[in-house]
Amino acid sequence: MLASVWDWLARAYEREIDRPGKEPLLLLLAGLVAGFGGIRTSTRLIRSGTRWWFGNVRMGGVHVHHAVFGVVLLLVTGALGFTVPEPGHVRGILALAFGVGAGLVLDEFALILHLEDVYWTREGRRSIDAVIVAVVLGVMLVVGANPYGVTAVGDRELTTRWAVVVLVVVNLLFTVVTALKGKPWLALLSLSVTVVGMVGALRLARAGSPWARWRYADRPQLLAAAQVRDELWEQRKQRYVTLLAGAHDLAPRHRPHL
Repeated sequence: MLASVWDWLARAYEREIDRPGKEPLLLLLAGLVAGFGGIRTSTRLIRSGTRWWFGNVRMGGVHVHHAVFGVVLLLVTGALGFTVPEPGHVRGILALAFGVGAGLVLDEFALILHLEDVYWTREGRRSIDAVIVAVVLGVMLVVGANPYGVTAVGDRELTTRWAVVVLVVVNLLFTVVTALKGKPWLALLSLSVTVVGMVGALRLARAGSPWARWRYADRPQLLAAAQVRDELWEQRKQRYVTLLAGAHDLAPRHRPHL
């Protein structure tokens, strides 16, 4: 049983990943997830004051943020990637290392955005948003998702070119409306899954979104309903983010992440 499952996975990997040349992209994605997960675990251990775990890196009395190491890793692996003539194991290793560097940088995306240390604050959770966006885009590229669900134009796929145009325009409209309603994650996913954009466009907008400012200004009941839904969504979101990234706005102990 296990042997047959393994054979099926091996054939699927060769057909979907190896032959199309997506292995470096998959390794990059794996490196990104591993880099982010590893460094986030490290910072949580440092913050909790775990004695057996090493502390922050300091040079000359200056705390060196891990985004610095990520930038160096990105530059080195990116430059070396241009010197590799053909796909192979070396390119795979470089892709994996590049992903790790990207994970280190994106984990401190909020610090770069605000130009101050907001790692353990609510603003610092924008780093989690950045990582999620990067992972979603990476997965879409690996699985071969095409924007708007159009893979080709032909008699079997669509009757006429005008049908393709209508499909793309309608899907793009759903995506834009979903984004204007303050739902960037659904808007991103709707680029490949039309029904997601349809649901996002038809449902209530978020209270602070451009759509709410334009359409709900003279409709207080809709605005109030949007605010209630936002509060419930924010509570759920913060619970999941706390599990992933650790609690924010807490007084650090012993060796803080500065």
